[in-house]
This record gives sequence, C-alpha cells and structure tokens, in this order.
Amino acid sequence: MKLVSVAEAAANENNLTGEDYVRIGEMAKKYSVTLRTLRFYEDKGLLNPKREGSTRLYTRRDRARLKLILLGRKVGFSLRDVKQMIDLYDPSGTNSKQLRLTIDKSEKQLGRLQKQRQLLDEAIDELNNHMTVVRQLLADRAAPQVSAAG
Repeated sequence: MKLVSVAEAAANENNLTGEDYVRIGEMAKKYSVTLRTLRFYEDKGLLNPKREGSTRLYTRRDRARLKLILLGRKVGFSLRDVKQMIDLYDPSGTNSKQLRLTIDKSEKQLGRLQKQRQLLDEAIDELNNHMTVVRQLLADRAAPQVSAAG
C-alpha cells in the first residue's frame, strides 16, 4: 500500500488540467461508489464540489481526496481519522505534521489489523479441527450401516 499526499494523488489523476470538472454521476461510476456516498462525504466535509445550480462538479482536488478516503476506508481508518490526515495537507508546506500523524495512525491501525488476523487464524484453525471431528463422526456412523447391509 502506498500512502500519498493529496498533491501526489492529484498529480497522477489521468493528467487532467487544472480546472477539469467531473459530474457526480461520472465520479460515482469512476470510483465505484454511490451518489449517496459522495453526498455523505460532502456533508462530512471530506469533499467540497463546486456547485452550478443543483449540479455538483468535482475538481482534481476532490478526486484526489476521494482516492485517499477510499484507501483509508479500505485499510480500516475511520472517516474522522481520514479527515484529520487529509485536512493537515498544506500545498505550500512540508506537511511534516500530516506525515507524522499518518505514520502514527497507520502504525496503530496495522497493530489492530494484525490482531484481527491472529484472531481470524485461530478461528479458522478451530473450525477446521471441528470439521475434522464431525467428518470422522459421520464416517464412523456410516461404516456400520455399510457392513450390516452387506
């Protein structure tokens, strides 16, 4: 997984020029999200599309932010965490504070994911062992019926 700044994500956005806009339907389709999701992210202050009447027009910045939101959600960050990390971005600064916060939150989330993996591995092992026992019980009960029928 590669975490990037909003500027890097925006720079990689299909080589679009400064003020290329995307309508909400195109945005939803391109990123496989619902219109409701985009509106929700807007309500939470994560996205800020330009408005022309009732039409939402998303900028390169919005598209970069959405990529980061989706990446954050994929690895288990809360929207609050994602917003904190994204909002610290300063296009004219070093973004050291943003990067330190991102590392801190990422290390904590990695620990949580590793613990979940351990618990899942244990549950899978227990289920496999249980299935082995049940299969053996079934085989033991089927065996007498075969010999009695012969």
